[in-house]
Amino acid sequence: MAETAEKRSGAPTVLIADDEVMLRLVAAETLQDAGFEVSEAGDGTAAFSMLQADPSIDLLVSDIKMPGMNGIELAEAGLKLRPGLKVLLMTGYATETLPECLRHQGLEILRKPFDLNRLAALALGLVGKAA
Repeated sequence: MAETAEKRSGAPTVLIADDEVMLRLVAAETLQDAGFEVSEAGDGTAAFSMLQADPSIDLLVSDIKMPGMNGIELAEAGLKLRPGLKVLLMTGYATETLPECLRHQGLEILRKPFDLNRLAALALGLVGKAA
């Protein structure tokens, strides 16, 4: 995946956090094809470190269920760090809901399995049209 230092002019940057490697790779490729610069993290702790280090990240796409720091904790920490951060959470659990504090932040939840076109459409809708 492209490093943010190689960011194309005007392309929004997305950080994908998911412990499922194949899903992360397919999602990253889909979002790159939609015009995003993509960074990846295999867990919430690594993703949060990347958010702290890279202020150019426009969108966080994270699985909710991950070992260690889960996606909800990551979203809360990311929004505390950067209140304007856009967040798209993914889950394979039909009963997964957002805490009240996150529902008011305008976060989106994408249920797994999902259509890759839906992922790209939601991401583009959250940050605007990619370059």
